[in-house]
Formats: sequence, structure tokens, C-alpha cells
Amino acid sequence: MTREAAGGLLVIGDVVTDIVARHRTPLAPATDTAARIATLPGGAGANVACWAAHAGAGDVHLLASVGRDSEAWHREALVRSGVRPHLRIDREAPTAVVISLVDRAAERTLITDSGAALSLSPADWQDARLDGIAHLHLSGYLFFAETSRRLARAAMTAARERGVPVSVDPASTGFIERVGVDRFLSSVAGADVLVPNRTEAQLLTGLAEPAEAARKLSQDFALVVAKLGADGALVAAGGDLLAHVPAPSTEALDTTGAGDAFMGAFLTARLAGAPPVAAAVEGCRTGAEAVTAVGGRPA
Repeated sequence: MTREAAGGLLVIGDVVTDIVARHRTPLAPATDTAARIATLPGGAGANVACWAAHAGAGDVHLLASVGRDSEAWHREALVRSGVRPHLRIDREAPTAVVISLVDRAAERTLITDSGAALSLSPADWQDARLDGIAHLHLSGYLFFAETSRRLARAAMTAARERGVPVSVDPASTGFIERVGVDRFLSSVAGADVLVPNRTEAQLLTGLAEPAEAARKLSQDFALVVAKLGADGALVAAGGDLLAHVPAPSTEALDTTGAGDAFMGAFLTARLAGAPPVAAAVEGCRTGAEAVTAVGGRPA
């Protein structure tokens, strides 16, 4: 982007220790499956913040909770990526861990121990966190536990009072199903931008066609951007489909964090003044970059 972002970005979300296991053959039950395994810093919220910094956002903040077992390691990784970490240290629960099983097609299956990730509470929020902030982004994982959901709602309320736009990435169909679609949509009501992936959009609307799902969601959210992976992204507003943005062709190695990369670049472009479709183009370009490396952060 040639223009600089006007104001900072605050991401509230999760910091996770990712254990990425890339297996080229199908998993073999009750015996060994050969894999290449890496332990990396991750987490949807943290990844978005790092990709935003990578895309050129100059003032990126992350509010998240970690266990004291790996707080220093995660803090160092965030700072090295250009993110200002505001980490609550959970003295009881360990840092969240996700085992990402990545198959030959680069598709991943996640096994999640949320650990400290969902222990943020309203006590961790002060409206002053929005000082100098031009956009607030909330990871959908916040809405899957009562305490972090109340924090997210408090942050959304404060942002709206200040005229700061809010975006939400729904994050997980499995967790949405657990809490219920209606409850999730009620919790994120008032967000300006909703950025689901294909299956999340389908689940939230009950519609199989992604374009129709995006249109329906955009009747309740000012802007909806549906991430379609290798098929690009859909941009919808006011019940109308504005564009289908294609994704650059690339050979995927690991799709872990590709949606987070899209989100970080999209938000950076919006902060720099890009209209929604142009911002989605940046998101697709960066998502395609992300799948060429292992893990959910910029290489």
C-alpha cells in the first residue's frame, strides 16, 4: 500500500502455541504416521496482528491472555513481528495449544486446548485502550466463553461510542455450533464488518451458496467479506454482492493461518483508505502468500 494507515489497529483475540504436523499419507489409526512437526507461535488474533504489521500497519496492538509457561516466548515473537503485546498472564491455565494436522492437500484439522486463551474478562478492559485506535478487530473465539464474551461486548460498546469501526472473524464452525448460531449472531450484533469463511457463512445463514449467504449476512452487518480460500473472496453490503475477488494461483504448503493473513492485510488496506473490494484484493494476495509457508505467521 502506498498510503499510510490513519490511526492504530487493536486486535483482541488469542495467543496459541501451534504444533503443526504435516503428514503426506492418511493418518493410520492405532499406529505411527510419519510427519514433519514444528512448534510455532500462533493464534487467530495474534496471527491477524502479525500479518497486519507485515502488511504495513504502523501501530498494531494485541490484547490477549497467555499462561506463564510460555509468556516470554510469545511476547518476544510478537514484538519481533512489529506488534505491541498487551498480555494478561494467567497464573493457573497454560497457554492455549492447537495441534494442526495438515494433510497432503495442505488442508488442516485442528485439535484445540483453549487453555488461557478464553480467560480474558471485563476486568482486563479499559476504554483508554482505544486511545489512538482507528479500528477494533475481535477474534470470534472471544465469543465462545462467558467471561471473554463480556469483555468483547464491553470493547464493542466503547468502540461504537467513540465511532471506532469494529470487525469480527467468526473463527470456528465447531464452536459456533456449540454455543448456537442465534446466540453467536446476537453476541456480535453491532459489528460493522463480519468476515466469515465459506463454511461459517453457510452455517450462520443456513444457505449452501456462499454468495447468497454473504448477501443475507450483509443485511445485518454493514459490510461482509466471505473468505473462500483458493476461490478468493466475496464482498457484500446492504444485501447486494459487490464483487467476487479471485485469489492468486499458488501451490499451497500449509493453509494454517491463511484466513488470518487475509484479515490482517484487509484491515491494513482499509486503515490506509482502500475501499472494500480493493482491500479484499490485498487480503487474497496475502492469503496466497501465507499458504506457501508452514505456520500461521509471516515467514
